[in-house]
Amino acid sequence: MTAAALPKPDRRTIDIRPGRSLGKLELEELWQYRELLYFLVLRELKIRYRQAAIGAAWALIQPILAVAIFSVVFGHFAKMPSGGVPYPIFAFTAVLPWMYFAEAVRRGSTGLVSDSDLIRKIYFPRLLVPLAMVAAPLIDFAAGFVVLLAMLVWYQVEITPYIFLLPLFLLVALSLSLSVALWLAPLSVRFRDVVHALPFVIQVWMYASPVAYPMAIVPERWRLLYSLNPMVGVIEGFRWVLLRDGHPDFRAIAISCVIISACLAGGLVYFKKMERSFADVI
Repeated sequence: MTAAALPKPDRRTIDIRPGRSLGKLELEELWQYRELLYFLVLRELKIRYRQAAIGAAWALIQPILAVAIFSVVFGHFAKMPSGGVPYPIFAFTAVLPWMYFAEAVRRGSTGLVSDSDLIRKIYFPRLLVPLAMVAAPLIDFAAGFVVLLAMLVWYQVEITPYIFLLPLFLLVALSLSLSVALWLAPLSVRFRDVVHALPFVIQVWMYASPVAYPMAIVPERWRLLYSLNPMVGVIEGFRWVLLRDGHPDFRAIAISCVIISACLAGGLVYFKKMERSFADVI
């Protein structure tokens, strides 16, 4: 075969970069990289409990200790009302979604910075990083939920069929965590102040949410303003499906869902807009 008959090498260059269109979120590409999402979640779980003397038992110890402290301070000394249910149960039904939210926001907001080497070296949909960081704490939530079920049996609190609505409110909590992470993660790439300010913000946010106290103690004239905190609807929903605590404030739940939907949509657009500069700035 002569040299002229040999096939010419393909010299095309494939340039892989995020798209310019803000309206196209490229969700089909996320599906193509679903295995990477799985391994990112698995890596997060291994890193979290690596070299820990008691390992994954921390997923059980942390909510139990938090509930114990709340029960002593707010239940025993402050005499917070608990709607006729034992205060440890009342607190646990809020501590569980709150701890998931706080951990998911913390990881999701700083995930791009902690994975800076990976982002600089290879291409993959950057949205996978906050998705993995938000999904990983679900394992801790599942472990804590088993403890909560055991406490419901111990305190002889009736488990109603409303508990099957729990995944719906867990999805709302996940959506809120992801929306916050999508806004803060790009900011943390440019400004490391986010890493330092986030623990304080989460702490203040907890006391502004009905974790240790019921929403009923909030004066009626402030209820609407108070409901603008999207975690109010999440916690109200959790307490309703787990304790069947009368009639929850469905207005607060509806307001939370609307705010979360708007923040999630805006966060996706903002994240995609900033995505092109991650590797250069991080």
